[in-house]
Amino acid sequence: MRLTRRGLLVGAGAGGALLIAFPLLPRRHPVPLVAGKGEHVVDAFLKVGRIRGGKDCILTIAVPLCEMGQGITTLVAQIVADEAGADWRKVAVEAAPISPAYADPVLSAKWAPLWMPAFASLGADADGTLARLHAERGPLMVTADGTALAAFEAPLREAGAALRAMMAQAAADKWGVGWEECDTKDSFVTHGKKRLSFAELLDTAVDYDPPSVPVLRAEPPREAPGQFPEGAPARHPRLDLPAKVDGSFTFAGDVRLPGMVFAAIAHGPQGASVLSSYDKQAAAGVRGLVTVVKAKRWLAAVATGWHAADKALRAMEPRFKADGPIADSEKVLVALDKALTKGEPTRLFSEGDPDALLAKPSLTARYDVEAAFHAPLETASATARMRHGKLELWIATQAPERARRAAARAADVARADVVVYPMHAGGSFDARLDTRIAAQVATICKIVGKPVQLTYSRWQEALTGIPRTALSAQLDGALSMDKTRVLGWRARLAVPATAFESGARLLDGWGVKAALDLQDQADPMACEGAMPLYHIPEKAVDHVPLALRQPTARFRGQAHGYTAFFTESFIDELADAAGKEPLSFRVAMLEGEPRLVACLQGAGRLAQWGGGIEASGQGIACHQMELPTGSGAVRKGVIAVVATARQEAGVVRVERLSAYVDIGRIVNMSLARQQIEGGLMFGLAHAVGGASSYAKGRPVAGRLGQLGLPLLADCPKVDIAFADSNEDPFDPGELGMVAVAPAIANALFSATGVRFRRLPLISEGL
Repeated sequence: MRLTRRGLLVGAGAGGALLIAFPLLPRRHPVPLVAGKGEHVVDAFLKVGRIRGGKDCILTIAVPLCEMGQGITTLVAQIVADEAGADWRKVAVEAAPISPAYADPVLSAKWAPLWMPAFASLGADADGTLARLHAERGPLMVTADGTALAAFEAPLREAGAALRAMMAQAAADKWGVGWEECDTKDSFVTHGKKRLSFAELLDTAVDYDPPSVPVLRAEPPREAPGQFPEGAPARHPRLDLPAKVDGSFTFAGDVRLPGMVFAAIAHGPQGASVLSSYDKQAAAGVRGLVTVVKAKRWLAAVATGWHAADKALRAMEPRFKADGPIADSEKVLVALDKALTKGEPTRLFSEGDPDALLAKPSLTARYDVEAAFHAPLETASATARMRHGKLELWIATQAPERARRAAARAADVARADVVVYPMHAGGSFDARLDTRIAAQVATICKIVGKPVQLTYSRWQEALTGIPRTALSAQLDGALSMDKTRVLGWRARLAVPATAFESGARLLDGWGVKAALDLQDQADPMACEGAMPLYHIPEKAVDHVPLALRQPTARFRGQAHGYTAFFTESFIDELADAAGKEPLSFRVAMLEGEPRLVACLQGAGRLAQWGGGIEASGQGIACHQMELPTGSGAVRKGVIAVVATARQEAGVVRVERLSAYVDIGRIVNMSLARQQIEGGLMFGLAHAVGGASSYAKGRPVAGRLGQLGLPLLADCPKVDIAFADSNEDPFDPGELGMVAVAPAIANALFSATGVRFRRLPLISEGL
């Protein structure tokens, strides 16, 4: 059975509208939006109403995704407004409530190995029944893996088309013409020289039903790169920009409620630890202290101000003891080395069998990656209030339903009695997939009996935040006798089943300690992107799973962030061994991949590629990410990066990053450029820093200033160009960072003659 992605509106208004989420199944859900005074609900994504004395008609669009600075609120609103023909100055947004109407079947299908590991292939079709049912049942409302456009562009366009049809029908009846002959622009309905505003038509328009099959505009939203060169005014300025400029934008830590108190928290070492002792009496003299809340794995102080709470917490000197594995980088290094050299591999992906060719490889190289920190600008913060039997939760989270479940369990209330108000996050990079703070603030609120805001200190964010996994990889390559072709390729990855582990915590509510038991399984998602696109007759990817016994988490770029590093670094090494120029060496092996070839050539033109010759300081890398979207369709994002770098006084100086990007049809050129540029800087940060080792569960680098992140003065000149493509759009948020590290590593080889095979690149010095 196949189900369409489209939902059908069978009513309108605040009280009785129903959304048939799956027409082939007997399941109906109330439209989750509630109309305010003077508003009318169009469907699950859109309300319309009047402001300014009734002179203006305002569209309010529900955003079912977490705004983390990526501009998703603007993108969602733009799609609806463009389809409706609305004036961009008369558009507002609000966070969508938790509802099956906003379930993400594309993410459900992509994550099928996490929720149905034994039969993942049955749930891997986003258009299939199982993926949609799983998404709806949760409901699966998670901002991750760049699925926003694939999952929501169609229903957002349908929402805009419904409003356009209603307005056109109202105007057409006044004019005595066919509504299909009318058009909309800037919140006006037009027919020849006649026009009426949405505000004038609103009262009558809401009495019309939109067509059962939405009548969409002939062309989907698209901004051609050539029409929006760098520096050109954005056609849709970001909705959040004015408030961020004047400081009025409300992040999670900015919430203030009457009678609210503040909490600071102390966690034990990274891993499995429990609170063993603390001196409660030492905090008694701190002015403003309200109470102390003790839990099995943390201790919190509550006061009339956060600094007083933090002072009281420090005074109590909480101590913790291990009740399971504790993070220790020395043990991790030993475990990774043992797994890589002696572990039993599982072959995950293969084309042919390269083992015979690689009995005596032409080239072998080992690559190592340290645990990487998310390090968002805003630390974790959540506010809770219990009143009238309901627990209210203000939280910046990428998974609001999972946060609601965690809070409900902690406060011992029904899930239906928890109301989540999703807040904007000051950065995340997947850190806000961690919902533990929801349970903590709910517990504190229930004990204190007052509204309470819990905010992590920077040290606590580093201590308890779970990093991207450390790993090691060995790559073997076989060149032809004349060294003109790569005949064999094998990648062997020693990495825990990090996707399964983090998935169990997020989707199933497992604790940190319990999820560690899943690390020693073969995990294809942990090795995603390791199979090169290059035309190599015999190639394979082997996974050596191991119980790292150190918690690991999802991270921007996911596995591609490290697989692109060692794949593109090793391709460069093979090119050097063959005596070939790196760009042409790649192009020669990309038969059937025109988009990737175009990106490589485009990046070369941008950077005035000089061939990567010795001492040029130029290095090149490319990568492709894929997103299956159902019925066999796959969206692709492709990027090539040329880095110009040099060694200076023991540090890496990256002077220039040039990127050519193909993300298909571009919906918002300004946002796409911002995301790629931000991704390049994020990739730079984790090429030269952003990582830390652990000693007895404590990060050696626990402050932002210790992570080696680039300062403004370290940021290079950036050149970005986009392919003008009509392919289905691909989210650029994670693509921008994946090829930066190998491009810089290859540039450093050109500049210094030394290969850098470890991330961060200067972790072992220059």
